[in-house]
Amino acid sequence: MRYPMVRHLMRFAAMATVALAAGTARAEGDPALGKTQFNKCAACHSIKAGENKIGPSMYGIVGRPAHSIEGFSYSDAMKNYNVTWDQPTLDHYLADPRGVVPGTKMIFVGLKKEDERANLIAYLETLK
Repeated sequence: MRYPMVRHLMRFAAMATVALAAGTARAEGDPALGKTQFNKCAACHSIKAGENKIGPSMYGIVGRPAHSIEGFSYSDAMKNYNVTWDQPTLDHYLADPRGVVPGTKMIFVGLKKEDERANLIAYLETLK
């Protein structure tokens, strides 16, 4: 090929497409596996609307602003965490809750495996 830079750009574009497709596939998750994964969360979080435990209800969490459940006593750290819970935000938080929001009341150390987080988030998305 006469233009080596074009060849490199075409290779880069092809690799980027494959990488993005792989990332999307992983992000999908399996809600059935996530429901089992939620057992780690159930001691502190309910899946019923309006039912809080030590932690706030997970019902409707996807798409909900953080620290937005009326009457729940959030830590000051969580009150200052101004995000809306979506896939990327939940994935980031669930990997290391205390590292992402230092001072949170959440004592869970997090889910280190990407597929476990994807499955859990897929399950949380069903709670509507």
